Order: sequence, then C-alpha cells, then structure tokens
Amino acid sequence: MEAKYHVTNITICNDCMHPFTQGQWWRKDSFSPARPGVNSKSIAGVKENIHELKMAVGGRFGPLIGAIDEGTSSARFLVFAANTGEVLTYHQVEILQHCPREGWVEQDPMDILSAVKDCMDKAVDNLHKLDIDPADIKAIGITNQRESTIIWDPKSGKPLNNAILWLDVRTTDTVDQVLAQVRDHNQNYLKPLCGLPVSTYFSALKVRWLMDNVPQVKQAMKEKSCYFGTVDTWLIWNLTGGKDGGLHITDVTNASRTMLMNIKTLKWDNTLCKFFGIPMEVLPDIRSSSEIYGYITEGSLQGVPISGCLGDQQSALVGQMCFKKGQAKNTLGTGAFMLYNTGTAVVHSNHGLLTTVAYRMGKDAAPVYALEGSVAICGVIMKWLRDNLEIIDNVTDTHKIAEETSRAGKVYFVPAFAGLYAPYWRKDARRCVIG
Repeated sequence: MEAKYHVTNITICNDCMHPFTQGQWWRKDSFSPARPGVNSKSIAGVKENIHELKMAVGGRFGPLIGAIDEGTSSARFLVFAANTGEVLTYHQVEILQHCPREGWVEQDPMDILSAVKDCMDKAVDNLHKLDIDPADIKAIGITNQRESTIIWDPKSGKPLNNAILWLDVRTTDTVDQVLAQVRDHNQNYLKPLCGLPVSTYFSALKVRWLMDNVPQVKQAMKEKSCYFGTVDTWLIWNLTGGKDGGLHITDVTNASRTMLMNIKTLKWDNTLCKFFGIPMEVLPDIRSSSEIYGYITEGSLQGVPISGCLGDQQSALVGQMCFKKGQAKNTLGTGAFMLYNTGTAVVHSNHGLLTTVAYRMGKDAAPVYALEGSVAICGVIMKWLRDNLEIIDNVTDTHKIAEETSRAGKVYFVPAFAGLYAPYWRKDARRCVIG
C-alpha cells in the first residue's frame, strides 16, 4: 500500500493565477514538479485579492518546507511546496540494520546521522537541477522511528553503543527483572503514570539493559556524563551543533514513548525514573511538537530552523488530518499502527491499547491524546520472505503468488518475530505457521 499525502487549502494556479480549491493526493515518488490539479470552481470573494495572494506565494512554488523522515529501514528528506503540499523532490537512503543475535535489532547512530545528512544534501542538489532556489526552504520538520534508544558522550559526540531499535526484544529478561518488583508481576503497574505497559517495546527498558550490560554506559550513567535520546533527539543535537552547543531536546510525542514521562504533566516523572534507575540528568528537555527549536549549523541548509517534530505514527495521524476527537488512522509499514484521537482527555484502555500523546501544536497549546494499537511486524515480513525463506525475488512477486494459491487451504501465519504487541503484550509469543 503506497502512502500518500493529502492537502486541502486555497491556493493560486502558478500559470494563470486563477484561484482554486485543492484537495488532492500527491505521490511521494514525484521527482519533477507537476502542475497541481485545478478545480475550476472559483472561490467567491478571492478574485479581487489576486495581487496580494500572488505576493504571498512568491516565485514558482512559494515558500518550501523540508521534512526529515527517519524510519526503521531508511531515511528520506522531502521538499514540499508550503502552499500546495506538493512534493517537489526527495532523496532516500537505506540504513543497514545489524542483528548480532536472534531478536536483536541495532543500527549505528552515525549511519543514521550520515544517511539523513546525505538525503538533505542530495535533495538540495535536486532542487538546483530543477532550477528551484534551496533558500526558499523556510523550515524543517522531523518525523522519526519511535522508542529506538541512543546513549552518547556529549563531549566527544560518539555513541556509547549501537542504537537499540524499537522492535528489538533483547530486554525480555529485563522486563521480568523489573516486574519482579511489582505485586503479581502486573504489566500495567505504571500505566496510570505513563500510559504504557512494561514491555520490550519502550525506551526505558532498553536504557536499563544498556546500564546492566554495557560497562561504559553503566559508568557514564553513574557519573551522569552521557546523554540519552530517541532518534529525534540524536538528530536535533547533531544538526544544531553537536558537541559544540547542540540542543539536547525531544518533542512530547517521542517522550511519551519512553515510559519516563508523566502522561498528564508532560514532564519527566521522578517515580518512573527511580523505578527504572535512570538519572533524570541524562534526559533531554521536553518541547512541544511545533516551535522553533534551533537552527541547522552546517551543510547545504545551514541557518534553516528546525521547527517541528513528531514521532512517525503521530506524524501519520496529523498527515491524515485526524484533528477531531474520534478520528483514526491506520498505517502499514515495518509494523502496523492504529491511532485514535481522544481529544484533550487522557483515556486509558482496558483492552490492551496504549495511551499516548498525539501532538501538542505549540508551547501554550493543550496536548491532544490518542489510543494506539501497535503491531510490531507487518511490511517487514516481505523482507523475511525474500531474504530468509527465499521464496520471492522482490516484493511485487507476492501478489502473483497469492493469486495462484488455492483459497481452500486454511493456513495461518502468526508473525510474532518481536513477540505480540497490542492487545496481548506477550513478549514470549513466537512466530508460527499453522494449517
């Protein structure tokens, strides 16, 4: 299923300056700029303001927005026309995953950073080829894989370990050790504070594992001389200066996935941090999802502000315009994630869903919350079919195979490569084929 962007606004045709309404799906894989689709129905009361609107648009495409999309398997940088939502260009780089043991999934944080920088530079090169001025990029937003955990030395800028990705299950024993402190081993013991069950999925368990198993992390935590961050924090710190004054911050949606933030106060919670034995001094400052955090300090986009940040699934909720209570989206990628907007109320599920922050659009804005149903393994199954079972050469082969297969046979596949997430939260579940 190809993901797309939807925009709805009032804008001006770049060729004839005729006002039109636009609510059109724009393909992500668009490289060359294409003229937007035009609805010939004029908007009453706008014609007399053509000149003012033209001045606001400026240039061929008007102000541009850059978007860093750092996912589980790749990084991308996309450039949008702010007035229309059209993707003018993008560049994408695959990021190697390391699986040194069964259930372990890592990435080198330096590879993540290098891929993002490369995507930004190549996208700017594309703009030059399209005769579009990169100086028209007025702001950059970040969306990122959530929960993945990085610990680094702020003096050297070097990671103390590879990033432990969100679907990594090495913390299975850590979960058991943590729950041994809790009466009846209640997995939902901390849910009233953070909205999340104790699971291999979330950052706090990954940090705890690093403290218990990596001596240099243990020592740095003891000395409070390291920084912790999810991928957004790592990128923002490096892009805004790194060891020379980089900003150690995260946004509220990413913070809500750590098990360390109080879901109501939106601050790091002393009780949660003590429960996991993580010093609060190593944690980033929590910011809203929409504000100017800082500025790119080097490279082809030096001086451009970073002014927005959302975890990838919250970003999808916003991208699908689910701004009203009761609206929901489901996104299929490496995993599958349903988010349901619950408005400004914190709603706790009795049926295995997570309570998370959907977004907070500004320092003074009220937070909006969501219920989330998370499935760890979805699209990544295709890679397993290709690289492990070797029954397909490429993903498109699956459609043909499915059509050729008899529907009479009742064969079921449970893809529990990382246990089972919502609603079961069974870390001990294993993949199986039945039938």
